[in-house]
Amino acid sequence: SIASAAVLAEPSSPPTAASSWKIRFQPHAHLFHTGNDPMRIFRELAQLGELTVCADLSGLPPLDSLDPENCHLAWDLQLVGNIPRSAVDEAFAWVDGDCELAISALPAQAQPVVPAEATGPQLLPPVTERRKADRRSAPGGQDANSIRVGIDKVDAVINLVGELVITQSMLSTLGENFDVAQLHHLQAGLAQLERNTRELQESVMRMRMLPISFLFNRFPRMVHDVSAQVGKLVALELLGEATELDKTVMEKLGDPLVHLVRNALDHGIEDPAARAASGKNETGTLRLNAYHKGGNIVIQINDDGAGLDRDRILAKAKEKGLTQDGQALSDAEIFEFIFQPGFSTAQAVSDLSGRGVGMDVVRRNIKALGGSVDITSQRGKGTTFTVRLPLTLSILDGQLIRAGDNTYVIPLVSIIESLQVRGDRISAIAGKAELYKLRDDYIPIIRLYELFGIQPSNTQLDGALMVVVEGDGRKVGLLVDDLLGQQQVVLKSLESNFQRVEGVSGATILGDGTVALIIDTAGLIQHFRHSGNRLSGNYAASTDSATAA
Repeated sequence: SIASAAVLAEPSSPPTAASSWKIRFQPHAHLFHTGNDPMRIFRELAQLGELTVCADLSGLPPLDSLDPENCHLAWDLQLVGNIPRSAVDEAFAWVDGDCELAISALPAQAQPVVPAEATGPQLLPPVTERRKADRRSAPGGQDANSIRVGIDKVDAVINLVGELVITQSMLSTLGENFDVAQLHHLQAGLAQLERNTRELQESVMRMRMLPISFLFNRFPRMVHDVSAQVGKLVALELLGEATELDKTVMEKLGDPLVHLVRNALDHGIEDPAARAASGKNETGTLRLNAYHKGGNIVIQINDDGAGLDRDRILAKAKEKGLTQDGQALSDAEIFEFIFQPGFSTAQAVSDLSGRGVGMDVVRRNIKALGGSVDITSQRGKGTTFTVRLPLTLSILDGQLIRAGDNTYVIPLVSIIESLQVRGDRISAIAGKAELYKLRDDYIPIIRLYELFGIQPSNTQLDGALMVVVEGDGRKVGLLVDDLLGQQQVVLKSLESNFQRVEGVSGATILGDGTVALIIDTAGLIQHFRHSGNRLSGNYAASTDSATAA
């Protein structure tokens, strides 16, 4: 089980903020084995206010019996500044369960309290008065709209700007007295400009990146509290904490992850008696893992609990009219029902879950970030939720396509393949859709020119170009006139500058100055399914009809 640090607070409720905090920090001997470093905590505290640190050497053993891999010291700290208790607690979240911690508020006029037995030197000097004043000027001691950037990242940007200035100077010199004989120099200069611009773009984007540990930090305490509330024993494993993610994405990802973790604790992991009866360790394992894959960040929330009850989910789906008897559904399609609004299989409503709200919001929030969430589950073995997100919301890799006289951008992450349509593989379902047989599946065909109301260059399916995309767990084929190439595009919000358009996530400006709309694959499929003149009714029913035909 996860044991929390012993917090020796005063009997009354601790204040939310104080002018001075007295902290007694006594790590357990195994602290270094967990990869934690007290100096890192002290640096975090020093960012909040004026910090005084004194080491307590009373637990230091004789040199001949000292184990350098164990922690033998304790520290007494005083932190001065208008600092919320939550900010102090957050600094020690890494060592929750690995130390004895006492935090108490001191009166404003109190002086640093150093115990008589503390014989160690002051480790960190007080920060300057000006820095302290700057911190106090921000609400809560921190500015939510700022990020700390490593000096190495700043140096890299400065060096690249210098390279850019050199390239600009070279091109300016060529432009003053340009001659055709200097064409190869011009081409080389433009290639160098492109290279410098790309490197500068990547360096600037890295400045917005933060390790996902900033997001994972909240979970040790939350898992401890929730598992105690539901009477379960849970061990939390955090992997890939150094994986970097855009600050904007991270801020919007917090709530969905919290819900998925709480869901795993309440529904996934069994109570100790049930685990023992099924031959499992009484302590369940909840694992959070983050890593980069294919230009995206992947976050997995895995538990070794009971897994999803396929039959109960299917019965509830039939009860709510989401499917009919006799309709063949895969496990993945059945698990998708839990993302429906108001869907719950909980037998009792608790403070944590059972109301049928939450999972639909999780998927909606993740889709708003341009991501997806998938489920894999094995009965009795556990469940894994896999969240895939773009590294940043401002730049994406896209495929440029042409429909009529208009250019559109399809995000590469949603494209499965591109192909030339064969007429013998087309099936038409009256009043519903045109379907294309792609290997063992039938996928609907979306004619972009009909959906967007534009004049097409070609209306014949046989021999036409089709881009197979996936969104919201469904595959469709987009009928296009031409494939123009791939490039990185800067995403501009269409809603803030114009208005919301169904099936479009934003716009970008191409190299020739024209505007291209960026297709929201999931939104386009949803809009197509609910449009009156084309695909209507149940998607799977159309597929089944085509298979029967």
